[in-house]
Amino acid sequence: MISPLESIDVFIGRGGCAYSQESGVMRIDRRLYEDTRDDKGGSDHPAKLGVMLAYELGTEYGKPMFTVDPTNVDELQDIARITGIKGVYRRAQSHMLNQKGTARLHARKLGKEYEDCSFIVCHIDGGITVSAHRGGRMIDGTEGAGGEGAFTPTRIGSVPALELVRYAAVHGEEDAEELCCRSGGFVSHFGTSDADRVHRAVESGDRHAVLVWNAMIYQIAKSIGEMAAVLSGQVDAIILTGGLARFSDIIEGIESHCSFIAPIAVYPGEVEQEAMALSVLDVLQGRREAFDYTGKPVFSGFGFE
Repeated sequence: MISPLESIDVFIGRGGCAYSQESGVMRIDRRLYEDTRDDKGGSDHPAKLGVMLAYELGTEYGKPMFTVDPTNVDELQDIARITGIKGVYRRAQSHMLNQKGTARLHARKLGKEYEDCSFIVCHIDGGITVSAHRGGRMIDGTEGAGGEGAFTPTRIGSVPALELVRYAAVHGEEDAEELCCRSGGFVSHFGTSDADRVHRAVESGDRHAVLVWNAMIYQIAKSIGEMAAVLSGQVDAIILTGGLARFSDIIEGIESHCSFIAPIAVYPGEVEQEAMALSVLDVLQGRREAFDYTGKPVFSGFGFE
């Protein structure tokens, strides 16, 4: 009897944590597996397990293995990389798979190709990232886990740098790093990342919960405004996606601040599974090409460091 796994044609895993790469469908090989396992890209995200599982299963059953648009796809324009510290650069780290998958879906609804559109895409969930897409590339975006943009159920978002330095001096660097990606946001304020629990407190009129919830919405809107400036106001749509897009007051709050920029489209949840499956199906049927992992980051400096 053939086992269910032996009947699988191809294994696909969500990716991240290796060196940054271009967008698209990438073959998984031993080097990608090892660099993902070892967090060579400088981030530690659960998405790494997708590549590792696909590699283990593909190797065991002798089947092709792919990943699609990992979290560290790097398409940033150079001007977006610069910070006020020489040699310290902004990283491309985002919910790339869901953002690009949702953007392609909305472009089709508009009767256009993704590559011909300019979108602001907002992934709103445990992590929140807002990015500017033009010409089929994400040219700028917030690095939520690095402390940019709106705070989230688990992350601190943008905090004045000096205040974070002072916090780390008192509580330690490890505690400050934990706040950036796991224990900030709702966890810091309420001791939980459960958005439904926090929203029930909002509905009951809890003053702390109402203020924090509305501040999150306000900060998402500010990030959208930033990306509208990146796109010089030429925006075909603002796309809202992710698990928290199910809350009508979040949508209404963003609309009240941002609807003057462009039409707003809402896709609650995520399309990551569909995006991976359809992208690899295109490869298998010859409509697009997969590429190999380079083992080198897309960007490693300008040469004047």
